This record gives sequence, structure tokens and C-alpha cells, in this order.
Amino acid sequence: MNRNCVIKAPAQDTRAEWRRSSAASAHERLAFLNEASRRIGSTLDLAETSRELMDVAVPRFADTAAIMVQERLMIDGELPSRPIDGTTLFRRIALGVASDNPEAWLRAFPIDEITSYPPALPHAQCMATGQPLMYPVLDKDSARLIGAGIEREESVAGLLTESSFLAVPLKARGRVLGCVVFSRRPGSRPFEEQDVSVAEELAARTAVCVDNARLYTRERRTALTLQSSLLPADLPQPLGMEIASRYLPASDLMGVGGDWYDVIPLPGCRSALVVGDVMGHGTRAAATMGQLRTAARTLASLDLPPDEVLFRLNLMSQDLDPTQIATCVYAVYDPVTRNCAFSRAGHVPPVLIHPDRSTEIIELPSGLPLGIGSDPLEMRELVLPAGSVLALYTDGLVESRDRDIDAGIMALRRLLAGPVEDLEDMCDLTISSQRPGHERDDIALLLARVRELDPDEVATCPLPADPRFVAHARRFVRATLSSWHLSGLIDSSELIVSELVTNALKHGWPPIELRLLRGRTLVCEVADGSPTSPAPRASTPDDDTGRGLQLVKRFAYRWGTRPTQYGKIVWVEQRIH
Repeated sequence: MNRNCVIKAPAQDTRAEWRRSSAASAHERLAFLNEASRRIGSTLDLAETSRELMDVAVPRFADTAAIMVQERLMIDGELPSRPIDGTTLFRRIALGVASDNPEAWLRAFPIDEITSYPPALPHAQCMATGQPLMYPVLDKDSARLIGAGIEREESVAGLLTESSFLAVPLKARGRVLGCVVFSRRPGSRPFEEQDVSVAEELAARTAVCVDNARLYTRERRTALTLQSSLLPADLPQPLGMEIASRYLPASDLMGVGGDWYDVIPLPGCRSALVVGDVMGHGTRAAATMGQLRTAARTLASLDLPPDEVLFRLNLMSQDLDPTQIATCVYAVYDPVTRNCAFSRAGHVPPVLIHPDRSTEIIELPSGLPLGIGSDPLEMRELVLPAGSVLALYTDGLVESRDRDIDAGIMALRRLLAGPVEDLEDMCDLTISSQRPGHERDDIALLLARVRELDPDEVATCPLPADPRFVAHARRFVRATLSSWHLSGLIDSSELIVSELVTNALKHGWPPIELRLLRGRTLVCEVADGSPTSPAPRASTPDDDTGRGLQLVKRFAYRWGTRPTQYGKIVWVEQRIH
């Protein structure tokens, strides 16, 4: 049976109290309406509000009741500007019955039925005029009229003939949302004018609550749509790393906020892992999250260390909206060395799951959240063991009304230390266990498993500071790409490496090293001990030099330089066809 249907057994003593005379006393009506105002609208859920009206009205005020609202209100929370007519679609969202045969009413008036009402029907007249419509006693023709145009016309007429019928519009903020219909069985006291006033009060209270639920649902839907559109649709799977992620919105509008995660490709097949949390809720927090995520990706393209990225992101966040505060953790992972550099700004600490399933919190100073002050942040570097899993998350995963954040982190560590190996299953298990109920904060979870690179993914060749070894570098490239079955890139790669190694020998100093990386693209890297970056220049027809980088640019998908502790690396990427 549909949970929207409220089935009540006949309660003759309750109705007798209400209908003991031809006119209920003003005191009884006031007490009834006061009770209704307390019980209707306890949540911002449209279906629940409708059920509450059924609970209040049946059987104390009527033997049966139903509520219909415009279908567009259910779909997108909007109401058409044109008046209600025969083409307007309505949905029956709740039915209350006090009857010995409730199944017959369910068959005649099914929940969630979508229909339109011809203009002659009482429902349509009630909603078109915005005025209540009462039939003290329905004759057979009038009962048939209510069921006109539907296959169940005869069964509807059989249920309603000789009953008393009342239709009241649902009006809120000058708009008709739908209507509520009440009926009393044959032999009961028929509806009277004073009952119309009571029904209008019930409908008015319900309409305001329904409209509030509509506005709430629309705002929540808008915030969720904005939030999901600003999160990455599909995370890249970086070289040497397996990624899984989850975003779970909060259970109410106030919790829909600015949690985000990202995986940003960096030169040299490195990756930046980012998780952040805007300390706010609703559409504004989601919009701020989008700005911070974009700013973080922009700063990542500068290939700055994590502490510098967060420091600049902090300054940017103060320019974007000084009233919005956010936390963030930013990590840069190098798949060749498995070195990972971390920095965080007021964020919960990352958790590392070792291959033996033991866990540790990666300790580093938390720093101030983004948007507060301008103090520099600290950074920590460590080598991640092959097979380990790095967990970045937001505080919604570990903090709730029932426990503090430290207890939540310990619970998270116990979950991550379990026997589940698949990252997707780990995400599901972690969220379902840590968030069993309705919480008021959203969460983001990012899991990254690191692994050793295979021989067909990385190749390194140290080079002496001797021009004769440029040819050796070319031979190394040809042999490596042949073994990787990338013969189509051999010629262009030889030209690129020849130019980069020649520049390193001429303008840099030792140590010089050539490295090839095979990920989504083919990366050629040449490292040397000079911090000076090469710059392409326009050469004249008479120049003997200056054309090398122009040739590199022609064959490269993209290229650039990045500083290292001992000098620089010049890198060139080519697409793998």
C-alpha cells in the first residue's frame, strides 16, 4: 500500500464529539485548528506535509480527503503564469480514508495519479475561481460528474453518491497550487458553511507549508545542480596512481555547501590532489567553491609547491568574498619517486593506509583556513610506500552531532584498515558506515592508491657533460620507444631530445639526465643543474641558431620548464596516437 495513503479505522466517538450538534462550537473549532497548525508543516517535505493534513482531517473532520497539486510544482518547483485550465496537469499526492473498504478508494483515487480536470468538474471550478465549492449531498449525476472522463467513473460515482463533498483551493502568496477535497459518507452530517471556513483554514495552513516546501526543494535542487556542475565530471587516472572519489550532499538545504575535490595533471606525469570545504551552505557556498576550485587549478598550472599554492589561494579567497572561509588540503605526487608533498589550510589531516593495512595520520601544521590572515603555511614531504592508499576528505565525514572530530577520525582509520581492497568499495563502505543517518553537512572523499611504475612507463638515462653523448641520447630514445611500441613517435622524439640535450650541454651544467615517461601522453624530460629557463626567440634567416625551440614547439602537444631543488627540468609532451 502506498505510504502516502493514510488509512484510518472509523472513529465514531471522535466524530460524534465533533458533530454532536448542527453547529460545532467556536471553542471546538479553534482547538481543532490550533492542533492542525501544530501538526501540519513539521518538515519542509511536500509529501510529508500532505500526509500530516490527512492525519489531521481524517476522521475528525471528514471520512475521506485528498490533496492535488499542479504537476509542474512536483517536477521543477515552478508554477505556470497562465491561469489554470483544462490542460493543466495535477497529481494526487495524498489520500486519507476512514472506511471499512479502503482498497476501493485506493483503486478509485490512486496516489501519484497525474490527470487534468475538465472545466465542468468541481475540482477545476474550485481551482479556476480560487473559491471553495460545496455539495451538501451529491446525487448520482453529480457524483458521476466528479468521475467524468476517467475509466473509473462508475466506481467513483458509487463511492461518492449520497455523500457530502467539499473542494477547497490551495492558495499561497496569491497563487493556486492545487486543491483539497473532503467528503463525508452517506448518513453523516453533511458539510455546512462553518465547515467551509474550517476547511479553508486547513487548506491555507497546508498551502503555505506546501509552498515553503516547494521553494526549499527548488533552492536545494539549484544548490545541488550548481555543486555537481562545478565538481569534476570524471577524474583522470594519473600515472602510477589509482583514484576513487565520492561526493555526498547533506540531507537538507543548510548542509548543501562547498565541499570539493580535484585531481589536476601536472608536468612530468605528476598530479595535484585537492580537497576543500567552504564554511557555508546553500547556493552561495557552492558558487564560492567553484571560484576556489578554478583558482586552485589556475595556481596548479604555475607548478608551485603546495604551501605556495595555498598561500596564494588564501589571498585570492579574501579578494573573492571576505566573508567566506574555507579549508583545503593540497598534495603533489611524483609517480617516479613516489614523493608526495603536502600542505593544508585549516583542513582535517590526511590519512595514509600502509600496505600492511596499518594507518597513520599525516601530521603537518594545520595553518589558518583560507580567508583568514596572511601567515605562510608549512609543507611536508614523504615517500609513499608502493601499494599504500592516501585518503583526503572533508570534516563532514568524521564530525557529527553524536561525536567529536577526533573520534570520527579514529573510526575512519578503523574502516580504512579493513580487508576491503577495491577503492570503489572502500568509498562506499566508508560513507555508508560513517554517515548512516541524515546529517547536516556534505562530504567529499578522495582515495588514491600508489604503485610502482612498470618498465614500459618510465626510462632514465644519465648523460655526461659531453656533446658526443647527444647521439647516445638519440639512440636511447629510439631503443626505448621501439620497445614501448611507439615507433610513430621516434623521429619527432629524437629531434626533441637532441635539441633539449644540446641546450642543456651548452647553457646548463651537470648533472644532466634524460627521462621518458609514458602516461596519457609521451613525456620527454631533460634535467640539468642550471636554474635558467630556455626561452624561444625569433631568428632571422642569417642566424645559425635559435630555431631549436621553434621546432620543439611544432612537434609538441605542450612544453615548459619547472624548477627543481638542484636546477630545472625542461619537459615536452606529445600525444600518443
